[in-house]
Amino acid sequence: MRIVLFLWLALFSSLLFGCDSKTAANNASPPTASTESTTMPFYKVTHTDAEWKKILSPEQYNVLRDKGTEAPFTGKYDNFFQPGTYSCAACGQELFTSDTKFNSGCGWPAFYAAKAGDRVILKKDDSFGMERTEVLCSRCGSHLGHIFDDAPDTPTGQRYCINSVAVKFTPAPATQPTTSP
Repeated sequence: MRIVLFLWLALFSSLLFGCDSKTAANNASPPTASTESTTMPFYKVTHTDAEWKKILSPEQYNVLRDKGTEAPFTGKYDNFFQPGTYSCAACGQELFTSDTKFNSGCGWPAFYAAKAGDRVILKKDDSFGMERTEVLCSRCGSHLGHIFDDAPDTPTGQRYCINSVAVKFTPAPATQPTTSP
């Protein structure tokens, strides 16, 4: 019985501590457009953990840097549908537009497409015993949420499930009515 317990502990320890996800490979090639990355890409915006903690609120740090998730139906952009742009809360890169936002009922803001394919990186995520695809900002590597192929009423069939705290909204400029001379 001791041997079996020892083997399970050894296996669990190697799985838990075998990979350090915070180790950066600064010589890696830049990320490609919306593809799953197998190596740690080089990001244009980088900070130490201490610097990120000064820049971000504790909740933002938890989601963007520690890959946390805000509670469903609590984010300010879940039921928010004003025209504008959603940018990364960590580095300011524009990620999504209100034109691609829809109400998926999942409890988080949902988009069917990123603003441009190279704005996000999609990465396989097997955490918590689930098979998902993580969405990262391509400029700073911040965790934004996950993408799912379960949105049948959208042009892409995809649902970018994004944490409200991971993005900042900028309203579209007000259009001035045209008058004829």
